[in-house]
Amino acid sequence: MTQTPLLSAAARRFLEKTFPGDASIFSPEEMFVYGVDASRRHALPTAVVRPETVEQVRELLAFAQTEGIPILPRGRGTNTVGDCVPATGGIVVSTARLNRILEIDADDFVAVVEPGLVTGDLQAALAKNRLFYAPDPASVKFSTIGGNAATCAGGMRAVKYGVTRDHILGIEAVLPGGELVNCGGRTHKNVVGLDLTRLFVGSEGTLGLMTKLTLKLLPLPAATATLALAFASVDEALTAAGDVFRAGILPVALEFMAREAMAAVAKISPVPWPAAAGAMLLIRVDGSPEAVAADIRLVETAAQSAAPLWRQAAVSHADEEALWEPRRLLNPASFKVAPDKISDDVTVPRGRLRQAAAGIAATAEELGLKILVFGHIGDGNLHVNIMHDAADSDERARAQTARERILALCLSLRGTLSGEHGVGLAKLPFLDQQLSPVERALMGRVKAAFDPRGIMNPGKAY
Repeated sequence: MTQTPLLSAAARRFLEKTFPGDASIFSPEEMFVYGVDASRRHALPTAVVRPETVEQVRELLAFAQTEGIPILPRGRGTNTVGDCVPATGGIVVSTARLNRILEIDADDFVAVVEPGLVTGDLQAALAKNRLFYAPDPASVKFSTIGGNAATCAGGMRAVKYGVTRDHILGIEAVLPGGELVNCGGRTHKNVVGLDLTRLFVGSEGTLGLMTKLTLKLLPLPAATATLALAFASVDEALTAAGDVFRAGILPVALEFMAREAMAAVAKISPVPWPAAAGAMLLIRVDGSPEAVAADIRLVETAAQSAAPLWRQAAVSHADEEALWEPRRLLNPASFKVAPDKISDDVTVPRGRLRQAAAGIAATAEELGLKILVFGHIGDGNLHVNIMHDAADSDERARAQTARERILALCLSLRGTLSGEHGVGLAKLPFLDQQLSPVERALMGRVKAAFDPRGIMNPGKAY
């Protein structure tokens, strides 16, 4: 835990006036939860505020710019790379009270929302109007639209529908100094000027604080269906996944779990697949009922050459949810394997998945570690959980070595350090392996144009 910088009496008076009552927090006990995120890193904030209006945010960022106080935007703290951790101290700005749906327009196919809105709550509201917001991160039931935008969250439906940046049409944000900017709009096409909207998406809170987002909506698919398949080995599962694409099918989701991940889930919940299974695929399709039925038949036919050991199809919502539940249980299940983990989300070109999986398995065996591998193989995104006991110095060192080798492997396969979690604090030590000094300097100049004093989420991302 880092030492919290002291807040001047004048700064405290300003915050208490601007954020009256429980909208401002100063006691270490109350602030503690705002210093941690899913990365399990922690640092105590200097103060916490919970704005309810854009004007409050503008006043805060004008004050912080003048005083040079760091500002750390925060949704629900679900990110795994330390993006929300106030490592340098500063004011954590919780968006929990900026959580309204401002508009749903079924004719324009847009929704306008505040950043603290939980993504799953938006999806539930849209479904009542037969509308659909496609991004579907694993944390959909508790992560926020603003947090998803800050990290450009992906999720299971990304293979067909794309990631968060593909569904944000416009952003209202407050810059350091209090200036309000409106990027993009509500049209589904817009090529006027530089695309500042996409620049904000994935910026990890380093450019400004988003206060309103205009989202692209789609018609809610009439039907969905899921096919679960288990195979003897990872190689056979990846062969089947490739055959699905070669058959001309674009699934909504194409998820993968290797043996170690499957075994972890089996420790906390009954599972439907046979004990001999070494890997499995979860494949979802959507569309009209007739198209969905035809697609499921095509998927089954395409996968037959890889000799699945087990199959189960589901067309009702309840039956589909039962098939997907083991995938959603992976995070809690992982901690039954070991008390600590290094969680990475590497991405490689689809054609290099086999090499990546083999290299990860070899690293686990050589270093004597349990490494859980699963993820969104439809877009080449593997989640790699390196399980270990951090209290054991030797095991902790082996886990770090494994991480270094796996990241280097994925970069050698022309992949990336992160597909959807971002960089935050966790991956900064490895950034030079992917980005050149010229590229990082260019990003620094872009940040300086938005944030000349460097107060927005300092020391993160790039």
